[in-house]
Amino acid sequence: MFLKLIRKIMTTLFTYYVKNTVGSYGTNLTVNFYSRLTCNTFLGNNVNLNGMIIRGVGEVLIGNNFHSGKDILIINSYHKYDFGNAIPYDKKKTIDKSVIIEDNVWVGDRVIILGGVTISEGAIIQAGAVVVNNIAKYGIAGGNPAIIFKNRDIHNYEKLKKEGKFE
Repeated sequence: MFLKLIRKIMTTLFTYYVKNTVGSYGTNLTVNFYSRLTCNTFLGNNVNLNGMIIRGVGEVLIGNNFHSGKDILIINSYHKYDFGNAIPYDKKKTIDKSVIIEDNVWVGDRVIILGGVTISEGAIIQAGAVVVNNIAKYGIAGGNPAIIFKNRDIHNYEKLKKEGKFE
């Protein structure tokens, strides 16, 4: 009972922190573990975070009904190494890229997502994956680099979506 109370208090604090950090958020935001997002992060409705760090200043758009595992890392700013003013890279100039995560996406534990990618609606990203390219709608992807190895049952997905069965 005591541990449940502590967990509830921590979730409330983590959620409060994220709400006061991001650019915007929708209804039913839940942050269960420490997460550090930026003011260039925009969250949809029913977003559940279980530990996410965003490094960089590029925009991060996360759609509705997003669920994450623990220890998600999004890196969306890179040092400029070509045509910079120093070697190995120019510390004063960065390349900033957006990350778009569409509706109903589920990302497993310890996934790394690099800037410039879109994870399309209904996709699932397997634990430990490194997402460096776009992931197509309904794709289930894993590995390094993440590739689609299977697709969701599209008929069942669309049926549940039409019935509004979101968790």
